[in-house]
Amino acid sequence: MTDHILLVEDDPKLAEFVRAELSLEGYQITVASNGMDGLSIARDLQPDLLILDWMLPGISGLDLCLRLRKTGIQVPIIMLTARDEILDRVAGLNAGADDYVTKPFSMEELLARVKARLRRTHPEEPDLLGFEDLTLNRLTREVYRSQQLIELTAKEFDLLEFLLRHPRQVITRDQILEKVWGYDFMGESNIIEVYIRALRIKLEANNPKRLLHTVRGVGYVLREYA
Repeated sequence: MTDHILLVEDDPKLAEFVRAELSLEGYQITVASNGMDGLSIARDLQPDLLILDWMLPGISGLDLCLRLRKTGIQVPIIMLTARDEILDRVAGLNAGADDYVTKPFSMEELLARVKARLRRTHPEEPDLLGFEDLTLNRLTREVYRSQQLIELTAKEFDLLEFLLRHPRQVITRDQILEKVWGYDFMGESNIIEVYIRALRIKLEANNPKRLLHTVRGVGYVLREYA
């Protein structure tokens, strides 16, 4: 699955540069330009990683970090700061930051810090996922049901992978949009229903016992067949 990064930076040129570079690396990026927006988006979005500028309008990156930690959000946080004094570094770490990069910085350094933090967040993601007679191989991107290969599109595969990570758990439409299509997705409103229908048809082509169920008014769930 694509990792989602929230970048909170008030310098529009720097924010766009970092956003573009991280996007090229395959990350999903949401940008906020002030501390209050960053706080609100972080709480709603639950990103995989935050990059916070220290000096922000509204509330500082340091205060933002403190508030997030007090609410129990443990997402990795990298601080961007022009402050290079030992006491400033200690203050950032005490506020709950996991790492920091001093301005001016090289993009290579920031990328290395981002990758390192994300590896620690999910270091043991399994390559094989399974439920009942359904198996998915993340490395080969192959899906089998009852040992029969099922041909899926790239997005169908991503959708099924997300569902397989949460078996027996009802997943809402908004959760699917955020994690599979991206927080800022602006496509057709019925895109989830279209893909769920296509995925269900393929999963049941040679085995009519239903695994992918609709919970009306709530979302979808992978559940044992009767």
